[in-house]
Amino acid sequence: MKSSTQVIGLPVISIQNGVQLGQVKSLVVNPEKGTVDFFIVDQENWEISMKAIPFRHIIGIGEFAVTVEEEKAVLDLNVIPIANELVNKKITIKQAKVMTRKGQLLGEATEFYIDEETGKITGIEVQIGSDVRIVRADHVITYGKELLIVYEHAQQELVSNVDALLSLKGTQVEPLIEQILPETVGNELDELRQKQIEMLTGKRLLKDIVDANGQVLLPKDTVLTKEHVIRAQEEGPEVVIELSMNVE
Repeated sequence: MKSSTQVIGLPVISIQNGVQLGQVKSLVVNPEKGTVDFFIVDQENWEISMKAIPFRHIIGIGEFAVTVEEEKAVLDLNVIPIANELVNKKITIKQAKVMTRKGQLLGEATEFYIDEETGKITGIEVQIGSDVRIVRADHVITYGKELLIVYEHAQQELVSNVDALLSLKGTQVEPLIEQILPETVGNELDELRQKQIEMLTGKRLLKDIVDANGQVLLPKDTVLTKEHVIRAQEEGPEVVIELSMNVE
C-alpha cells in the first residue's frame, strides 16, 4: 500500500533499456471505480504534450521508482480519451471536505492510499479537528471534486494508522445504517459538532455566508469563533458545508 505522496515524484524507469522516462507528476482518479487509473508523467518535452501511463502497464511501484516494461508504456494523453475525461473531472481527493450522506461534516482529506498491485484506493486520511484518522475506502459513496460523501457509520470505523488499514485489507463493510443504535448516533453527532468547531475556529471567511432566507449570517473576512460555528450549525448542514468550503 502506498500513499499518493510516496508515489508522486518517483522516477519512471523502463526495464527494457534501463533509462528514466520521466517522473510521476500526479495520479488520475476514476471516481466511479474508486481507483487510480493513470499516472501523469512529467517529461522534458512536456510542453509539447502531456504523457500518461495506464495503471495496467505499471510493473511495480517501489521505494525509489515506478517501473514499466518499455518506453511505449508512456502514452500521449491526447490518444487516451478516457484519461482526458478523468483528468478534466479534477478529482484530487486531497483538500476535499469529507461529509456523510446526511450532511454531517467529518473533516478534510489530506492524503489517500492505493493498493500498488491494483490501483484501488484503500483509504483516505482525514483531518478531524486536531486529529488525523483514516476513512476506509469501502465507506466512500462518492468521490467529488470538492466533497467526498461517506456512509454515516464511517466515523465509527475510523482507522488510526496505515498498519491498522492493512490489517483490514480484503474485509467488506456492511452499509446498514439501521444497525447503529439511536443513542450512539446522538453521541456521535455531539462529537462531530465539536470536531467541526475545532476545525473551523480561527479560520477566516473568504465570502459572505448567508442563512436560509438569504440574509448575511457571517460576513466575508470574519475570523471564526466557537460562537460563529455554533450559529452556522444551528442553521443546518448546508450552511456548515458552505462555511467549511470558504475558509482559509
